[in-house]
Amino acid sequence: MISAFSFSRLPRIEFGAGALAKLPAIAERYGGPLLIVCGAKSFLASPFAESLFTEFSQRHLTWEIVKVDGEPTVRFIDDAVRTLRHTPFTAVIGIGGGSALDAAKAIAGLLKPGNSILDHLEGVGPELPYRGPATPLIAVPTTAGTGSEATKNAVIGEAGHFKKSFRDEKLVAEWALVDPNLMASCSPAWIAANGMDAFTQLLESFVSQRANPLTDALARSGIMAIKEALLPFYKDSTDARAREKMAYAALLSGICLANAGLGAVHGLASPLGAFFPIPHGVVCGTLLYEVTRANIAALEARMPDSPALPKYAEIGRRFAMQKGLNGFEARRFLLSVLANWQDELGLPRLSTYGIRAADIPRIVAGARGTSMKTNPVELSDAELTEILYHRL
Repeated sequence: MISAFSFSRLPRIEFGAGALAKLPAIAERYGGPLLIVCGAKSFLASPFAESLFTEFSQRHLTWEIVKVDGEPTVRFIDDAVRTLRHTPFTAVIGIGGGSALDAAKAIAGLLKPGNSILDHLEGVGPELPYRGPATPLIAVPTTAGTGSEATKNAVIGEAGHFKKSFRDEKLVAEWALVDPNLMASCSPAWIAANGMDAFTQLLESFVSQRANPLTDALARSGIMAIKEALLPFYKDSTDARAREKMAYAALLSGICLANAGLGAVHGLASPLGAFFPIPHGVVCGTLLYEVTRANIAALEARMPDSPALPKYAEIGRRFAMQKGLNGFEARRFLLSVLANWQDELGLPRLSTYGIRAADIPRIVAGARGTSMKTNPVELSDAELTEILYHRL
C-alpha cells in the first residue's frame, strides 16, 4: 500500500552548466523593469554579472538592484517593500545564496500587497493568511546548500530574537535556473557549510514522519550525490563533476524539505540562528552527527518498529557498499561517516560563536517549532541538552 500524500508545486527548473545564459531570454518575456535581489559582493563582482547585464541592455531591459548583506531581517524586507512598491516591477530575480533568495522571495511576495512581513511570519505577530498576489520570481542559486530556489518559504530573522518563515505556495519561484558554474568561486568553508545544510535536509526529509515515496526517491538520489561529491568539491571547487552533483543535491534537498519536512537539527537551528551569529549551514554541519546519534539511540530504545530505523540503515549500507550489513551495524557505519565528515570539513564547535553551557536551556526552550514536529522520534529536553553540550 502507498499512503496518500500531496506534493507542492515546483518552479520550471533549468539545470546545468551554462543555465544562466537562459536568463536574459526568460527575463525578456516579462519585459521590465526588473528587480534584482542579490548578495552584497560576490555575484556583482563576478564576470557573470557583467555579461548578464550587457545582454539585458542589448535587449533593452531595465532593472534595479537590491543588495542583501547577511541574513534578511524584518526591517530590511519592510524597508525594501516600502521603497520599491510603487515601481511596476514585472519580475523579481533573486541571485545568490539562501539569504539572497529568501529576501527575493519575501520582497516578491509583498511588493504588490505592500504590507509588513510581520503579518505573515509563523509564530510572530497575527499570522495572517497570505493572499498575494506575488510578483513573478526567477531564482538563481550561487551556492549548493539551501535549495531555496525550490521552496515556498522565506526565512527571515531579527537578531537576538527570532528566525521564522514566511511560507505560502504563491511564493514559489516561476523559474529556477541552477547553474553549477556559479558555484566555482565558493570558499572551502562555504562549501562545507552549504553542503552539510543540503545533506541534513535530505537525510531529515528521508526519515521525516511526513516522508512519502516520491520524496524518498529524490532524497536517496541527492544523498548519494553528496556522498560522492562533497569532499571532492570541498577540496577543489574547480572540480566540475563534483560541483554539478552538489548543485543537483542541493536542489533536491529543497524539494524534499518542502514536501516532507525536516527534523531536530533544523529545530535547534532556529533558536541558535536567532540568538547567535552562527551561519545556518554551520549549525547543520556541527549538529548532524549528534542529532542522528540521538535519534537512532532513541528509536532503538523506544520505537524499534519505526520506519526511520531501516531508512538510517539503508543509507549506512549504501555508504558502506555492503548490502548484507545488518541494521545495527549499518546505522553505526552511517554515524562513523558523519563523524568523519565533521572532522574533515573542519566544522566549528558552537563555542566558536559565543555559545556557552548557560545558554543551552534557552536554546532548548526555543527548539519546539515546525521542524521538530516531523523528527522521527520526540527527543526530550535532556536529549536535546546533551546534543548541544557535546558540540560546545
